[in-house]
Amino acid sequence: MSIEPPLNVMSGPALTAGTTILENFKGFGGCFNELGWKALQLVDDNARQTILSDLFSKDACAFNYCRLPIGANDYSEIWYSHNETAGDFAMADFSIARDRKYLIPFIEAARKLRGEDFILFASPWSPPTWMKFPQAHNYGTLVWEPEYRKAYADYFVRFVQAYSDVGIAIDAVHVQNEPNSDQKFPSCVWTGAKMRDFIRDDLGPAFRAAGLETEIWAGTIERGDFNAWAGTIFSDAEAAAYITGAGFQWAGKHAVQRTRQAFPDLPIIQTENECGDGANTWDHAHHVFDLIQHYVSNGTEAYVYWNMVLEPQGESTWGWQQNSMITIDPENLAVIYNPEFYVMKHFSAFVRPGAKVLATVGPMAANALAFRNLDGTTIFVIQNPSDAPRNVPLSLGEEAATFTLPARSINTIRF
Repeated sequence: MSIEPPLNVMSGPALTAGTTILENFKGFGGCFNELGWKALQLVDDNARQTILSDLFSKDACAFNYCRLPIGANDYSEIWYSHNETAGDFAMADFSIARDRKYLIPFIEAARKLRGEDFILFASPWSPPTWMKFPQAHNYGTLVWEPEYRKAYADYFVRFVQAYSDVGIAIDAVHVQNEPNSDQKFPSCVWTGAKMRDFIRDDLGPAFRAAGLETEIWAGTIERGDFNAWAGTIFSDAEAAAYITGAGFQWAGKHAVQRTRQAFPDLPIIQTENECGDGANTWDHAHHVFDLIQHYVSNGTEAYVYWNMVLEPQGESTWGWQQNSMITIDPENLAVIYNPEFYVMKHFSAFVRPGAKVLATVGPMAANALAFRNLDGTTIFVIQNPSDAPRNVPLSLGEEAATFTLPARSINTIRF
């Protein structure tokens, strides 16, 4: 079919789909945070179920690849770990009791809507405070002594086992959220060499001894220095033998291309969407499109949003305001679907797990992504970043069409 372009709209050579970049795209999702579940409690059961359905049901955003923290993160109501008993190297007092209030109900509600096709990975923002120097949830480093490292590896094992005991499978763990950032919220500083050694000498053997099927990933890396992180970790054959893949976020995006070049068969995911400033603007929604385009076109197999639901302005317990897909106003209980909800839905509602990622070809290729689902449908997601409408000829095999994309728009087209 063919649609003639209006005469006053820019046009050009056709956009089409080319070779396969990735054989098996795993999906899209978000992070389960305490303040998200707390916001959801502001509305009644029907409204809450509608929001959850819009995020997780198969006829909506269909999120299936999600994250949770191990202990507190910057969007927890309080700072905590799963074992604050100093010197408890045997992990006798390990407990996920707090997670039963927020995170576990959030996850269970999502899984009930999404079904069996649900992948969940976890990462700590901080070890227990008694394992750190200085002894605080924020700032600091892991005490680099054998008994502490062994106990911390056991802490990961106990976490996976405890969640399994409540019926929630943890598919993968990433060793540390943003391991090169010394933050005033829960954090812990590592080097690439220390992450390599911890996986090789402590965490990998601990998982193997416990018979866990949970994968270990090198993540979530937030720096673009390939040599200091992915290059250091995956060049060690003994460490790499325990590791399934690499996770990147924030400035880590600058290392994705080199990691893919160096390790072409290594699974890579994006682990945290850049959060904005709580204003939830359309400009930032276009930035999120650019992030997805960058990560996926460079071979990442999953993309994970950050805060799915928050109160307006999305303020953390320590005062940082961030964006969210949906906001719930505590004063009037208004539920607002922000621009980034629709950006994510443009992808996740149409791209199914197992889809191939196809290279896009043509002048609009850098503003587009193409996927081929297992049912044979081909999905193009295209943004027009300009302030004027743009006419985009699109071709796929013998089919062709020309679409007028409104100014500053994001569009999904299914063949």
